[in-house]
Parts: sequence; structure tokens; C-alpha cells
Amino acid sequence: MAQILLHGTLHVTVYEVDQLHSGGGHNIFKKFMANVEETIGFGKGTPKIYASIDLERARVGRTRMIENEPNNPRWYESFHIYCAHMASNVVFTVKDDNPIGATLIGRAYVPVPELLDGEEVDKWVEILDEDKNPISEGSKIHVKLQFFDVTRDRNWARGIRSSKFPGVPYTFYPQRQGCRVSLYQDAHVPENFIPKIPLSGGKFYEPDRCWEDVFDAITNAKHFIYITGWSVYTEIALIRDSRRQKPGGDITLGELLKNKASEGVKVLMLVWDDRTSVDLLKKDGLMATHDEETSNYFQGCEVHCCLCPRNPDDGGSIIQDLQISTMFTHHQKIVVVDSEMPSGSSSQQRRIVSFVGGIDLCDGRYDTPFHSLFRTLDTAHHDDFHQPNFTGASINKGGPREPWHDIHSRLEGPIAWDVLFNFEQRWKKQGGRDVLVNLRELDDIIIPPSPVIFPDDQDTWNVQLFRSIDGGAAFGFPETPEDAVKAGLVSGKDNIIDRSIQDAYIHAIRRAKHFIYIENQYFLGSSFGWQADDIKVDDIGALHLIPKELSLKIVSKIEAGERFTVYVVVPMWPEGIPESASVQAILDWQKRTMEMMYRDIVQALEAKGIVEDPRNYLTFFCLGNREVKRSGEYEPSETPEPDTDYIRAQEARRFMIYVHAKMMIVDDEYIIIGSANINQRSMDGARDSEIAMGAYQPYHLATRQPARGEIHGFRMALWYEHLGMLDETFLHPEGEECIQKVNQIADKYWDLYSSESLEQDLPGHLLRYPIGVASEGNVTELPGTEFFPDTKARVLGAKSDYLPPILTT
Repeated sequence: MAQILLHGTLHVTVYEVDQLHSGGGHNIFKKFMANVEETIGFGKGTPKIYASIDLERARVGRTRMIENEPNNPRWYESFHIYCAHMASNVVFTVKDDNPIGATLIGRAYVPVPELLDGEEVDKWVEILDEDKNPISEGSKIHVKLQFFDVTRDRNWARGIRSSKFPGVPYTFYPQRQGCRVSLYQDAHVPENFIPKIPLSGGKFYEPDRCWEDVFDAITNAKHFIYITGWSVYTEIALIRDSRRQKPGGDITLGELLKNKASEGVKVLMLVWDDRTSVDLLKKDGLMATHDEETSNYFQGCEVHCCLCPRNPDDGGSIIQDLQISTMFTHHQKIVVVDSEMPSGSSSQQRRIVSFVGGIDLCDGRYDTPFHSLFRTLDTAHHDDFHQPNFTGASINKGGPREPWHDIHSRLEGPIAWDVLFNFEQRWKKQGGRDVLVNLRELDDIIIPPSPVIFPDDQDTWNVQLFRSIDGGAAFGFPETPEDAVKAGLVSGKDNIIDRSIQDAYIHAIRRAKHFIYIENQYFLGSSFGWQADDIKVDDIGALHLIPKELSLKIVSKIEAGERFTVYVVVPMWPEGIPESASVQAILDWQKRTMEMMYRDIVQALEAKGIVEDPRNYLTFFCLGNREVKRSGEYEPSETPEPDTDYIRAQEARRFMIYVHAKMMIVDDEYIIIGSANINQRSMDGARDSEIAMGAYQPYHLATRQPARGEIHGFRMALWYEHLGMLDETFLHPEGEECIQKVNQIADKYWDLYSSESLEQDLPGHLLRYPIGVASEGNVTELPGTEFFPDTKARVLGAKSDYLPPILTT
């Protein structure tokens, strides 16, 4: 049967299976139990029956396991499934879980055409064996399905229409009003860097400075400082701009936190425990978190620093548990403090302020929009030289350092309490000692969650918090699937999952009207749509929808005869030795993801008879810098080994700027910022733990005119940082003129970056991602660019035969 696109939301209820146990001699369980007892050599096995929901071969839901009900397992579980899949059937697979894996009982099929009219389908469906014959027990499964096509969604392609927009539905945290948001590009922005960017109401964009604000927040806290990180390094200084010194700004983060704790402030830190992390990745230079050093540094002082592994939720198999604790990470990057009341208030009361985003408080993260390779090696980066892409790189051997581009945010108002609650949930699960501040005891000092800005103030924000996390890392998740659904959570086979970051991205993409601008450290996923020539797609499991949603959005606009543009900025390669197997495997997944999207676009253009470069609709960039040598520059005492990437990059005076941001801007009216990458690890919910916020200003929406609030100003400031210039066309990113101009500049900058000779500094950092798009949408090498400059690392990556996809997706 032909496959049909299911793009929208599928509501499914799995009720029960009847008469699995027929009592006949050929009973499926007797056969299976004998099997288990024989294999494992102990006791009677207990049937644990569960059902999964698949769209063709993409797993989109699974029930809990029912024990001791081998005849008539009853789940009565409901699922809210976002889909963007080609499928001919919705497949219900019934399995029996056991210590060595799972045994297939059978599959039931509901043909997709039955769902397309949007009516509810409630029926008993026959369970079939591998050969599509009814299983011997004649069992049926009772299911109910209803499909809502994306075009029936009130918000589809209509943006945020008014301040009454309720936020993303079916999530753990509701949207909060009356908030204030500060947006940060990089850890620091020097004075007078950003040109005049006009906003509505006669205002101009004013940049905020992340590490200065974090320093002030920690310094001024009186009751508590809560920090989570993938890495926190005690030896870094937050204040490094000689033109903007602060009292006490010359001390390290470690000293600052110790001082605050000795003043009686409760300092609690949750840092990912990477002692167990995978050796395969360690040797590729992917992990260097200082977790042990940080923990040792705070021993014997009042700072509570807890190293926490990524514990899986209980109930997985032994093998699974081991996998999760060694393969996945705690990735949230948050700071929560008590703070003085907003300026102008003489009150002695305190409020909560939180920081959320992509920047860890560790080495290698401090940078400015100049992203220098060589010129800060005797100042800001002399004691913070970060270059994990070359073996044996050090300050003594000289640059290039790896510059770091990142995005973060500060949240004030009711939303700040949601970030606090997330910390408390995590501490109660993994923090060990019960040392959290009891806020009830401080209720005369710390004000309850309340707006920080009047509802009619043009600068107000509505903000919602999203996470990827499960009950293994957060305390107090409901026990049952029924309660999980009510709390905006998803139930898995044996765990309860918050997967709302992926939901937030899907919703924002579906709402988008004109353009989307993404900066992310990774870009891979929707593997159910990849070409399956040389891989077994079922084994990849990178099932999140974001890339597919983006290409379907562009396709829908092409079909409607409207412009829509997606800009994606990623690093040249994921941090690590670029030739290594793990880096090459990730680049291979990225290429397959791009290819799937370009194929969709090319087909849509051909169907409309349009002859146009697909890069006018979807275009990928990376960032890089190249600096001529100046007199008085830092002179290293040693040189890198001959014939290495390191010496070649040093001689060519160039290197990538590492894009570590995790941000999406939609139509200049809505922004998502957080810790979550566009890969399965971050979007799954049961893999890496993540946090993100989605926000908009209700008085600055793209309803009649383009939005010209803070989000617009922030995008323009980022484009100025990357392009080294501003242009009128940048005001309308969906326009053909804008995309062509940006592509043209990035092409030129790539040529300058990759050329043999160097006349002057690179005028901007935005480089074309060095790929071509062939006629069918196939992603190819740019002529003469098989490898990234100065390396033997293939731009298109290479499939790894020994790294399991779960590690690299």
C-alpha cells in the first residue's frame, strides 16, 4: 500500500488485548517461558506485556508494562503524538519484555486512509504474526485513533496572533506572563560593539552582558545560589574586560562561590559526573569537564557540590541502565539566585532571578563577538586557552585557540520560579543531603512568584519553560501514565518523560509565517526520512521531528506560492579531533539530514515548475575567523608538531568559531534559547537532561507589520556580529533579496577563509557551509573541498561501523 504523509497530531488510546492466553498446547507463553528458563537458567519468567505505536518503522509511543496479566493486558493509556511521517499503517506491536530483550507476540495494523477524514476510529484490530496471519490465539487489540491534520490547527502558519496566545499545550510548565527577559550573545560584548539598531517606539537595541550579569547575581545573592552544569570550572574569571572592571571582579569563580558560602549563602551545585563516560568519546577529545577537580576543590568548605551521573529511570534492563549512566549527560546550564527588587524599589524584600541557556561556567567559554584566534592569548585567554580539536594543543605552542559563540538568557518574574522548581526537583532526586533553602521560612523576605512588569508595559514578556528530562533525574514525577498525561508528560515503557523542548520547537515551526533563523551546535534528526541505501534506518533512532518539520514548512509555502526561508548556523564540525570516527559519524548524520530536507524542497519546486536554487529556501552556514599577524602579538615558546592540523592552521592563521548556541528565532517574534541541541540526545527526553525557554513580547508581534521588539534587535545584533555589517535587506529575511545577499556574502567569506593567501583580516565570520546541492537534492562536496581546510577530515563525514548510533545521534 502506498505511503501517505501524516503531518499533524495523532491522538491514540491503547485499551487492551483480549485472550492472549488460549490454554491450547501451542500457547505462545508456554513456548516463550520455556525459552527464557532455558536461556537464563533460573525460575519462572513473568510475562510483562507492553504495546508500542509505530508509524511504519518510527516508534512514536509505547505503553507501560503489564505484569501477571498474560491473558488480558489492560493499559487504557492515551498518547498525543506529533507526526510528520510517510506511512501506510499505524502499527501496534505487542511484545513481552524479559531480562534478555523482548519477544514479539504480534502486530496490528490500522491503515492510514481510515484516519485522513479526521473522524474518530474506535475498533478491535486483529493481531498478526510476522507473515501477516492471525496469531494462533486469535487475539485482538482495542484502540482508538483520531488524526488532526496540521492545516486544521488554528495556529498553522499564522504566528502568534495576540497576547492571548496560551503557549505550547500539553507541557509540564504553563506559560507565564509579566516577565522580563535579557538576551545574551556570547559571554561578553565589549562597549560600542553593536551599531544603532532601531526598534519600535523610537528605541534602539541595547546589548546585555552575560558573565557580568552572572557575576553581579552571584555577588549580590543573600540566601541561595543554585547552579547546574555539564561542566563548572573553579579556576575561571568571569570579568575580563579591562575597560569594564568591577570591584572584586579579579577573583576566580571558585573563590567567589566559597566566599558567598562563608557569608552564610546556601551554595548548591549539580555538576554532571563524567567519571563513567565512554572511553570511545574521551579519546576523541569530546569530554573534558573537570568534574573531579571541581568536586575536590569544594571539599571541606560550605559549598555543596554534587557530582551526579545521568541515572536512568528505574526499571530498565541492567544493560540499559549501564548504557544511560555512561552514555548520556546532564546538560542543563542554569543559575538561580535570590536578588534585590527591581531598580527604583526601596524594599528590603528579595525576588528570584534565573539564567538559562547554552553557556557553561567553565573554561573555553569566555569570548566576545570579535572571536579572536591569536590576539587575546596574552590577555583574556592566556590562562584559558581552549583548543580540543588538535592533539597536544597548548598556550605554549600558540594559537589558534578555538573561539566560542554561544547564547544565553536571564529570566525575571514568575518564570524564574519554574527554573528554581526544576533545580529543586533535580536536587531532591540526586543531590543527596537535604540542604535546599526552605522558602516557606523566608516568605516574609522572598516575594512569591509575581509579575515584574505591568501588563500594559510595552516591554513585558510571556515566557514558558521546557525540558528534556525523566523521572531518573527529577523528583516527584507522577507514577502512572494517566497522571503523567495530565501533568504534560509522556510515559515510556518504564519511565515518565518530559519531552517539551521538542514539542516547543515543533509548535514554533508549525506557527511560523515568514522565516526561521537557527543557531545550533548540532543539526541531525528525522532519520525515518533518510535515504536507506547504505544504512538500516530502523537502527538509527534519531526520530525527533525538527528537520522534517522545517522542510515540510518550506514545502507548504512553495505549494502556496509564498516565500519562506530557513537559515541554519552550525559549527564546521562537532568539537573534537575532526578526523576521528565519532566526529565523522556525526557529520555523516548531518549530511543525511540536510539531504532529506533538500530532496523535499527540490521535489516541491519541480512539482510547481519552478527552477530555483534550493539554497534560496534553506541554507546552512558555519562560522570561522582568519587574522593577519600583528606586531606585538603573543609569541609562543614552542611550535606544534610538523605536518599536523595544528601547525597548518597556525600557519594559515585560521580556525572555525565553535557554534555552541541552541537558539531558534521565528518571524522576529518568538525565540527559543536553552541547552538542547538539534539531535536525538537532546530532544529525546530520556537521554541528556536539558532545559530551554520559549518567549515573546505580546506588544511586538508580527501581525500587521514585521515585529520590531527585542527579538528583532537581538537577531540583527547577531547578524552584525557574523556578517560584519548591516543591510536594509536584513529587515526582511524571508525576501529573496535578503537570502541571496546573505548567501553571496557567506560564499565570498568562505572563499577568503579557504584561500591560500591572506591579505587582511576576514571582514566577517559567516561562512557558507562547504557543501553543494545537486539537482535531485543530493548533498555533494564543493569542488576542491573534500576536506575542511588544514585537515584531512571529510566535510561530508563517514559512516562508522563500530560506534553505536545511540552515541552519535
